[in-house]
Amino acid sequence: MLSISNAVLTRGITPVFDGLTLQLNEPRIGLIGDNGAGKSSLFRMACGLEAPQSGSVTVQGLQAFRINAQRPNLVGMMFQNPDDQIVFPTVQEELALGLTATGLPRREAITRARAFLATRGLEAWAERAISSLSQGQRQHVCWLAILLCQPALILLDEPFASLDLPGQALLHDDMARASQQIIVSTHVLEHLRDFDRVIWLDSGRVRADGDAESVCAQYRADVAARIAARTAVTR
Repeated sequence: MLSISNAVLTRGITPVFDGLTLQLNEPRIGLIGDNGAGKSSLFRMACGLEAPQSGSVTVQGLQAFRINAQRPNLVGMMFQNPDDQIVFPTVQEELALGLTATGLPRREAITRARAFLATRGLEAWAERAISSLSQGQRQHVCWLAILLCQPALILLDEPFASLDLPGQALLHDDMARASQQIIVSTHVLEHLRDFDRVIWLDSGRVRADGDAESVCAQYRADVAARIAARTAVTR
């Protein structure tokens, strides 16, 4: 599905990736690591928002930076901050946006959006102003917009950060039921327990790559060791 080959990405004078290579084919993949490790940057390359200076990033064989023009809705991404993603003032208009990108008339797109909200028990949300929603509710709107468009690959960047416990449980259940490939970047490691594969990124490099239990355990152990070392120095 997603192939990254010798990708080099630099912002200004700051290197992000220096020859990153990954083949990401499993249905459920988790990305973990410290802030600044490169998780969001990997997603930005995968959905075509950034292109590597060298190397390649492809989705189903298509260059990722061409996807939005050639295959709208092939990749769906949910950003850490929903306010960086939401465009329209009402929920139904925001959900309809992805459908109109494929050429569906706006009126039909809104009709489908309203029908979809009804299947989720959220018909009352259709005409609600986005500004009236909490941060977690706005994040849920972004998730619903992705589900409605049915992309082949779904990228979720810190999707649990703004959600309360019921919201986290609902998203976890939705992900388990979805037929698409889903890649999740998160610090909430328990949500990766049943994933097929977890990748630990460290300063733009793959530190560990394997089953969820072992990779998460390695990362937890490393964090604990670093905290212990800092505590020892300050004593």
